[in-house]
Amino acid sequence: MTTRAQVSSVQDVVASSAELARAALARTTGADFRTRWKALVTQGLLSAGSRAPAAGSGGPGPVTTALATIEGIGLAGAPAGLCYALASQRFGIQHPLQSMLSEQALHSLGDVTSGDVLLCHALTEEGGGSDPLSMSTSAERQADGSYLLTGMKSFVTAAPVADIGLVFARTSADRNPFALSAFLVDLRVPEVKRSEPFAKTALTEVPMGSLTFGGVRLAPDRLVGQEGSGLALLTVTTAWERAMLLSYALGPMRHVLDRTVDWCKSREHFGRKMGSSHLVAARVADMALALHRSRELVYRMAARLDAGERPRHLAAAAALTKISVAEDYVMFTKQAAMLGGVRSFIEDSGLCADLISPMAASTYAGPNDLLRVTVARELGLPVEN
Repeated sequence: MTTRAQVSSVQDVVASSAELARAALARTTGADFRTRWKALVTQGLLSAGSRAPAAGSGGPGPVTTALATIEGIGLAGAPAGLCYALASQRFGIQHPLQSMLSEQALHSLGDVTSGDVLLCHALTEEGGGSDPLSMSTSAERQADGSYLLTGMKSFVTAAPVADIGLVFARTSADRNPFALSAFLVDLRVPEVKRSEPFAKTALTEVPMGSLTFGGVRLAPDRLVGQEGSGLALLTVTTAWERAMLLSYALGPMRHVLDRTVDWCKSREHFGRKMGSSHLVAARVADMALALHRSRELVYRMAARLDAGERPRHLAAAAALTKISVAEDYVMFTKQAAMLGGVRSFIEDSGLCADLISPMAASTYAGPNDLLRVTVARELGLPVEN
């Protein structure tokens, strides 16, 4: 159960993170992704939660603290793409690796909390991402115990600028649960070729691209876990992502709700304040409901992870959380756009609504339609992908 003191602590983390982020964002207006990333991370915002007290000690746990930090960054006005990159880094890569790697192996990655080292999660290929056993990227074991990595990963967030990739590859030709393995790959070596950033329409602030591995030799210690454990690790990273990735939406939603309320309170038409209309009030209330529901769901998942529940045991709850928040985010943004009128489509109006990025939430970390299959299967239906 969350105590009043814990709620206050979460609110304090959100507020302090927002204050730090506003200064960092103001200094880097118009700068590229890596510059803005570095400005936020050097404030300690990416490491927030790494030394947080354990759940039950009177304060929020490390996952909840990291979540509150990302919410604060979004509340400060950070664009959704930057919030997404932070959430993906913390919850899709760092937290799963902390449970899989030794302290020495984690240290060998470099200082990821300072912004000097940027990670990426390289799973998806041109042929698809929802069926990992269809991948063609391979890591062949050599006589000296090393691996030779060949193949191509596509649609990888941060690929054009990342330093190290968590790369999934086939170590067996068979189509079975033990055919895949995961490796930590230095993307700065000559045998790795990066594409130019893809021209995206959603979450545009973080670059996406492809990685081509032209015979990258990997030492045995670059293997994460055991050979053949890639699918098991993927299960963990996927559960983390579905449970926590939509944390990136909470700050931007709060930011939009605040500005929408201010607009409705100040705007006058037909001889009265816009906010005095019952229709307007209902739309604003629906926005507040969507944000409330989304915060409750994501913070509940953070609390369960802080309490020590294993991510793979949270598959159905994580899928439901991701579906619900993604769909509420779309509805929320539509309401904001309706209330902003034509200003919702004017970039410098102060009310511009990004309708595309919320739609991306329905596809990232697994399309919502496939997640519904996961939920139905957990309920006992004999449904296949």
